[in-house]
Amino acid sequence: MEKEFIPYDQALELKEIGFDEPWFGYYICRNSALGVRLEITTNWIDLMQYDSSSCKAPLYQQAFRWFRDRYNIDGFVRIEPLNEKYGFVIYNREKDNFKEFSAEYTSVEDAELECLKEIIYFLYNKI
Repeated sequence: MEKEFIPYDQALELKEIGFDEPWFGYYICRNSALGVRLEITTNWIDLMQYDSSSCKAPLYQQAFRWFRDRYNIDGFVRIEPLNEKYGFVIYNREKDNFKEFSAEYTSVEDAELECLKEIIYFLYNKI
């Protein structure tokens, strides 16, 4: 189940750019020196009791939907059939343009994570 959640570093970056949607999991830090652990729950808890490094852990589909709904940005993973590698496309509906990233990843999951990172990077520079 944990592979459905975006990694901690990207979840923390989403928190910094305003992600505040309902969630099923969270990354909890009681003491940053002890590391981070993923908690999966259906309970709505107040994360304020924990370290400021704690954050919601959205699913990949939640993050991509949030980009689409809030910023008009879509991310798509694609396959290059000749070499069986994956790349991705980021489409900015607001500007009606897209940027294609080469098919160099060996799995859909790797391409999806890189797509997520690239959209976050774009939003950091835009905001």
